[in-house]
Amino acid sequence: MNQRLKNIRHVALDMDGTIYSGGTLFDSTRPFLALMAELGIGYTFLTNNSSKSSRDYLARLGQIGIQAGPDQLYTSTMATIEYLREQMPQVRRLFVLGTASMRREMEAAGFVLTADSAAEEPEAVVVGFDTELTYARLCRTAYWIRQGKPCIATHPDRVCPTDQPTVLVDCGAVCAALEQAAGRGPDVVLGKPDPCMLRGILHRHALAPEQLAMVGDRLYTDMAMARRAGALGVLVLTGEATAAQAARHQPPPDLVLAGLAELGERLRAARQTLSERIQNE
Repeated sequence: MNQRLKNIRHVALDMDGTIYSGGTLFDSTRPFLALMAELGIGYTFLTNNSSKSSRDYLARLGQIGIQAGPDQLYTSTMATIEYLREQMPQVRRLFVLGTASMRREMEAAGFVLTADSAAEEPEAVVVGFDTELTYARLCRTAYWIRQGKPCIATHPDRVCPTDQPTVLVDCGAVCAALEQAAGRGPDVVLGKPDPCMLRGILHRHALAPEQLAMVGDRLYTDMAMARRAGALGVLVLTGEATAAQAARHQPPPDLVLAGLAELGERLRAARQTLSERIQNE
């Protein structure tokens, strides 16, 4: 494991459950980020949550004390935009079931968003985490799916984590309802655990998979994606997964740690060992 840690040049950080819980930043987060800068290790914040645009996410991070640039954030909406550009370059007109923030980001990427009208026919449908969901737009989405339009879901999460006394119905649950109504589900589901989320980061920073660590709190998304992408999977026990669940999971995560502070110390120790070896050669 020490050799694998020596190879790390970049860390992809899940957000809720990894760097914060709800609206509360973990005490270890800012010291960890400072250490990454000291060690020359880059980092990208990664989230399946498509309810906010990248601009809104960066503003939110700033509000909780984390200054990040556009190249330090990657969302499932960004993965969806890349997928459409690469795999469906002929598609320009979309019906998007998503928040106003998400729709603005899709428009800024050059797509034309159709209105809630049978007269405005889209070329494809995109379903995201719509916290502003209305019944009429849900019905229109089901209609276009039933008409055979390609359907792309930004991510599979059925619920969004929260520290509030409620259940946040997420994209995967909405897609389940649409499948029951329209008779077919999404043709493509992006976001974690699809490795496209990490491929975007690898391409952006010219990294090999073994140079990237995926850090997150979920076994079936974060760790599954790391394995599929060939990255180092680091499970932190500050969110959803427990140590007992990690011990039973097959295949097991590459590394299971209490939190970011422990990961920082492991990376520091690996770098020191590497530096000492170079000096002795």
